[in-house]
Amino acid sequence: MGTRIHHHQSEESCDPELEEEDTVTPLAQVRPAHLEAPDGGWGWVVLVATILVLALTLAFPSCIGIFYTDLQIEFSASNSETSWVPSIMTAVLHAGGPLCSMLVEHFGCRATVMMGGVLSGLGMAASSFTHSIIELYITAGIITGLGFCFSFQPAVTILGHYFVRRRAFANAMSSTGTALGLCVLPFLGHYLHSELGWRGSFLVLGAVLLNCCVCGAVMRPLESQKHREAKEKNNGTKALVEKGFKEQMWVAWKSLTSAFGRHMAFDLFCSNQRFRVYALGITWMMLGFVVPLVFLVPYATEYGMEQSRAALLLSILGFINIFVRPPAGLLFSLSWFKGRHVYVFSSALLLNGLSNSICCIAPTFPVLLVYVLTYGLSMSVVGSLMFTVLMDIVEMSRFPSALGLLAIMESITLLIGPPLAGSLVDSTGLYTYMFLACSITVALSALFLMVSFYWLDRRDAAIKDASPTQVSTVTPEALTVCVGEKVKEPAIETERSTTV
Repeated sequence: MGTRIHHHQSEESCDPELEEEDTVTPLAQVRPAHLEAPDGGWGWVVLVATILVLALTLAFPSCIGIFYTDLQIEFSASNSETSWVPSIMTAVLHAGGPLCSMLVEHFGCRATVMMGGVLSGLGMAASSFTHSIIELYITAGIITGLGFCFSFQPAVTILGHYFVRRRAFANAMSSTGTALGLCVLPFLGHYLHSELGWRGSFLVLGAVLLNCCVCGAVMRPLESQKHREAKEKNNGTKALVEKGFKEQMWVAWKSLTSAFGRHMAFDLFCSNQRFRVYALGITWMMLGFVVPLVFLVPYATEYGMEQSRAALLLSILGFINIFVRPPAGLLFSLSWFKGRHVYVFSSALLLNGLSNSICCIAPTFPVLLVYVLTYGLSMSVVGSLMFTVLMDIVEMSRFPSALGLLAIMESITLLIGPPLAGSLVDSTGLYTYMFLACSITVALSALFLMVSFYWLDRRDAAIKDASPTQVSTVTPEALTVCVGEKVKEPAIETERSTTV
């Protein structure tokens, strides 16, 4: 019963009023409410809004490379110092997950998405007035990254409430938002850069990010039957309890610590060996997975390629993701792939890591085009299966907390990956060593996941094969004892009933 109530609370996290009603009606605390997922209707509007939010948030850090050279010249910064801007932005986007979950519990998905749109818009607008690279770390990195987190995670959460029967299709379609952003934002950034410079571009991009508020406005929460009954019975009246300041602070602290523990699956990391292996592998992977996207445009322009053609490479990468991710999501939802998702994921990740070595051949457009095609195909499969593998490993009731811990862990390597790569470029003067380092890092993480899960599967299969043998070795004497104990059970039950 406790498990069902916990799952029910996580399902209704998009409507904070429900938690207030729970404290009023005792019956509401034990009666599970069921959200009626429309699987269509207004859900299609929410799906389109989620696609746009993902396009404006997840794809944005990769497009900072268009302004990379201008930022280096403006602030007299090295590759390592400049690369901290997209790395901080991406790390905060992932690390703010637990804080975002707390905001969703108190204010709902709609308000949190709109809050994120305001934060990201103000952050990018303020970045256009900065005078040092440190100020840019705060405005574009921390403030804008936190706004991206507040917009991205609640949008994905509320989409799961609107779709149940068609959830696989909705998730596959929403994943195209990142690809859509990779298609559009490089063209938009290049046009703004040529017309307005990097400062004017950041100001306009800040206004564009405010559209997350519009997307959040249409994400109205689903109202459960319990919520409607509680509204009718209580008519919104609730007694206000007067408490002292110290007591209020103590209650707030206990609520904060309990919410933090609820959204960080430390116990799951210690008890679930598969989740531990997967979390370590993903954290390892993120050290070099997004770095090539940050340095692709600077690498191409460093050797004489026009910036428009370099931006076209990112757009081609986005188009590949748009056309590959939806059919990949539907294909891997077939029953044949059940239990094999992690091996497909590891194989695609291995190909993704090895593809980075293609950039070392030559910095020409045909070579980089082959690289983008190979990287885009493998990236589409990795992006389609990353959350699916996690759902296979942990129970759905623990999925949000597992995702929160995974986001915190991968944010560490996302933060240090680009600066380490920039330091390698500064020390050697060549981009080829950086691409080779990314290739080795990602490929080794793929091999680690593949070998680890193969060993775990073999171990579980051996345990499963050994269990029937143990059952078949029961002696007749033991069977007689068991039967004798079973015969005595009704008398024991009768005696207990009479006593009661």
